[in-house]
Amino acid sequence: MICPHCARSLLRKQRSGQICSFCRRRYALDPKTNPLRLHDIRVRKVLDRITDEGRHRVAPGQLWYALSRRSLRESRFGAGCLGGAFLAGGFLTFGGLVSETVPVTAVGCVLVLVGLALLVARASGAGLGRPPVPRAAFRPLVLDPWKGVYGGLPPGVVDDRSYPARGSGVPPARSATAGPAGPRRSAPAVLLCPDPSVAVFLTAAGLPQRHGLVLAPSLDEVRALPSGGPVLVLHDADAAGALLVMRARAALPGRRVVDAGLPLRRFRALPRAVPFRDPAHRPDAAALDELRASGGFDASELAWLARGWSYPLVGVAPAKLLAAVERAAGRAVGPGDPDRRRAEAVGFLTWPGTAGPERRAGR
Repeated sequence: MICPHCARSLLRKQRSGQICSFCRRRYALDPKTNPLRLHDIRVRKVLDRITDEGRHRVAPGQLWYALSRRSLRESRFGAGCLGGAFLAGGFLTFGGLVSETVPVTAVGCVLVLVGLALLVARASGAGLGRPPVPRAAFRPLVLDPWKGVYGGLPPGVVDDRSYPARGSGVPPARSATAGPAGPRRSAPAVLLCPDPSVAVFLTAAGLPQRHGLVLAPSLDEVRALPSGGPVLVLHDADAAGALLVMRARAALPGRRVVDAGLPLRRFRALPRAVPFRDPAHRPDAAALDELRASGGFDASELAWLARGWSYPLVGVAPAKLLAAVERAAGRAVGPGDPDRRRAEAVGFLTWPGTAGPERRAGR
């Protein structure tokens, strides 16, 4: 590996104790001992990419996914046994046939069959989408060693150990009736976002403040808020996310509930979108019956959801995620910034991904 301090190429024996033998400085991550095969330089390069060279700040969950993305495309099922089973099986089978030893030949054939079974399982997708480092283990295995060496989280990463303050930067709810001073602000909208990394990322980007959104991590929190405004549900593209939207609409009669995504059908059609799966969070039979009864999913989608697959919010490129939530908030509650309202009133500003009249006319 390359030393992140002096840029010298280091053999394993030249970096004992994760200390460079040339510059005598300590580094955080060694690809030989880290389950994600990480080193400090790769972490910095990935951060440069997902933060758009420092234009955005990201949360640990987003960094975890970006660093795990490569391994999610690879099946680790039987990786250590496949070659050994074929090699040992072939050797024993050949030796048994030459020596006419039936037991040796039988053992060799069994090993060959085991190798074939592993090969078929890998070809059918067994082991795909299983990160070598679960999200819950990312902090102790990656972030804590980094903090121990450099004194803090990697540059551009904001901590997500606590959910953002519910009313941070958001005006209090008021009645929509008119008073002596004129019309009052209507009840603020609520952004229901269970993922703390995404909530921290959006807060660091100032989105809740710009649109007057109150953040809530759960449906119970939404019900406890003194607000009757619209509710934007931001969720992963998985069974739990689809159920969250359905249950929010059932639990909040009379309120506008907006499904802000992720849209499962759209992400399944994207060739570069990389899902992951967690067997511990597979939907049970009752949840699948609820999804089936909604009529919003076809048979292949229901089978995909039943296996615990998910396209997570933290897997969306931060700039694209921010732009998508900006558009959803703008459509649902309108811009919260008075300067932005005036700019849009005269056609000065358009949302990301839209073209103004002159661009559409080709001028």
